[in-house]
Amino acid sequence: MLLSKLLGERYKEKPADAFLASHIFMLRGGYIKQVSNGIFSLLPPAAKAARKIEQIIREEMDAIDGQEVLFPVVLPAELWQESGRYESVGSELLRFKDRTGRDMVLGMTHEEAAVHMARNVANTYSKYPFMIYQIQTKFRDEPRARGGLIRVREFTMKDAYSFHTSQEDLEAYYKRVYDAYFRIYHRAGLKNVIAIQSDTGMMGGKVAHEFIYLSDGGEDTVVYCENCDYKSNMEVAVSRIKKYESQEQEIREVHTPGIIDIERLAEYLNIEQHQTMKATVFFRRDNEKPVVVFIRGDLQVNEVKLRKVLGTEVFPLTDYEGVDLCFGFIGAYNLNAENVEVIYDRSLEGEKNLACGANKADYHLTGLSVERDLKIDKFYDVAKVNEGDACVHCGGSLKVSRGIEVGNIFQLGTTYSDSMNMHYMDENGKHQTPIMGCYGIGVGRLLACVIEENHDEYGPIWPKAVAPYLVHICMLNQSVQEVNELGFRIYNELKSKYDVLLDDRGESPGVQFADADLLGAPVRIILSKRNVQKGQVEVVSRDKTIKKLVPIEDVYQEVEAVLAQVR
Repeated sequence: MLLSKLLGERYKEKPADAFLASHIFMLRGGYIKQVSNGIFSLLPPAAKAARKIEQIIREEMDAIDGQEVLFPVVLPAELWQESGRYESVGSELLRFKDRTGRDMVLGMTHEEAAVHMARNVANTYSKYPFMIYQIQTKFRDEPRARGGLIRVREFTMKDAYSFHTSQEDLEAYYKRVYDAYFRIYHRAGLKNVIAIQSDTGMMGGKVAHEFIYLSDGGEDTVVYCENCDYKSNMEVAVSRIKKYESQEQEIREVHTPGIIDIERLAEYLNIEQHQTMKATVFFRRDNEKPVVVFIRGDLQVNEVKLRKVLGTEVFPLTDYEGVDLCFGFIGAYNLNAENVEVIYDRSLEGEKNLACGANKADYHLTGLSVERDLKIDKFYDVAKVNEGDACVHCGGSLKVSRGIEVGNIFQLGTTYSDSMNMHYMDENGKHQTPIMGCYGIGVGRLLACVIEENHDEYGPIWPKAVAPYLVHICMLNQSVQEVNELGFRIYNELKSKYDVLLDDRGESPGVQFADADLLGAPVRIILSKRNVQKGQVEVVSRDKTIKKLVPIEDVYQEVEAVLAQVR
C-alpha cells in the first residue's frame, strides 16, 4: 500500500477526550473514526488487524470442531419472547417495529437465534454434541460507552453455542473452549490474561468465567488470592469475614444531630466503622416495595449478589418521597418493616455492641447485639470483598486489581432449550432437552487490548500475527532517483509476500518516522541517499531492539530474519 493513498490521517496531538493508550493511538494513527457515541468506523489499518484477529479465532474454533454459521442482526421479537428475555432485559436491547408494525430487535447476543436454527435440524441424539459459531455485528445500547473500542454500542463479536446430551459432556467441551481462548489471546499477542469466576448475568445458567486482560485502565475489578489459584470477578467474589471481639452493652439512645453517614458517626462516637451497622435502601424492578439491606459499617453492598438473593434487578433508591423510612437514621431495632423487605448481611452474624440508626431523626443507638436484640431467620452474603480479606479456600490475603474483559464463557444448562421447546430423541426413543454452553469474544475490544499491551510512548508495537502491515518502507530522500527507484523495487518485491507500506509522500524524516511509529509495522526499512549510495539500507524492528545496516541485495533475507525474531 502506498502511504499517499492510505485512507486516514495521522496526528501529533493527543485527543482531549481519550485516556487509554489504545484509544489515543487509534485516533492519532488513523485507525478509527467516531460516528456517534460508542459507534465507530474502522479505517483500513484497524479493519486489516481485525480481520487477522478474526482469522485466528476461526482457526481455533474450527480446531475444536466448531461449525461457522451466520445469524441475522435483526431478529423478530417473538424469539426473545419465547426465551423470556424480551421482558427481562432492560434498555440495552434495542427494540423497534418494522413497516408492518411487527416487533423486532437488534441482536445483542444470539442464544435465541442459535436455538431457532438448531431445534429443527438437531432432533436426534446422533447429531450431538455440536458447536456452531459466528462472527457478527452486535448492538447493545450501552449507557456509558468509553475508551474507544473498549466499551461500545455496536461491535463485532464471535459468539458460539454448543449443544450436549449430558452435563459431563458440556463440562468437557467447556474446558476445550477455555483452553482455546488462551491460545487465541497468546496468538494475538495478548499474554497478560487470566480467567476468573464471574456472574452469569442476563445469560442465565449457573457457571461462567470471564477472561480478563489485567490493566489499570480497566473497568472490571478482579479479586485473586496470593497463595492459591482463587480468582474471581468482584461481582461474585467471596471472602472470610473478619470478626472482632466485643462485649455486650446495654442499648442506649444517643443524640447525633445531622450525622447521616457512617464515617462521621464513627468519628462522633470515637469508635471504628466495623463497630457500626448501616442501612442501604434499594428498589427492585419487579416490586415497588423498597429493600433495606443491613450490613456492617465497614463494608459495602454488592448489587450483583443482592440481585441473586432477590431474583430480580435492584437499583439504589434515590427518590425518598412516599417511602416511610427515617433516611440517614434507619436502624434494624424496632424498624417498622410492614412496607419494606429486609436483608441482613452475614457480616452481622454474632456481632455485639454495634451503633446503628434509631429510626428517629438525629438519633442513633449504641450497644446493639444482633443475637440478643434482633430476630433474624437468615443471613445472606451480599457484601463486596475488600483487599486484604482472607481467602475462603486457603486463608491467604486477597488482592484487588483492575482489568478489561476480553471474553466470556457460560454453562447455560437448559435455560434456553427449555423455554424455547428444543428437544431431541435419545437412544431409547425418548424426548430429551439438550444442555447448552455459550462462548463470546469481542473482536474490537481484543484489538484495543492488543495495543494496550503492545505499545510505547510513540504508538502501537503490533505483534506480527495481527499487524495491519508487516513492513514499512521509509524513503528519506525520495527526490533522489536511485532512492526512489530502489524503494519501489523493494516494495514491489515484498508486497507479493507481505502486507507492505511504502511512504511515497516525500515528507521529512521526522514526519515519516512518527507516522511509522503510529502505524506500528514490526519491520521498518529505511532508505537514505548516503546509505543507498554505499549499497546499504537500514533494517529496524518497531520495538527498536534490532537495528542494522545491510547490503541492498540482502534486504529480503534480513526482513524475513527480523520477522522471525519479533513477536
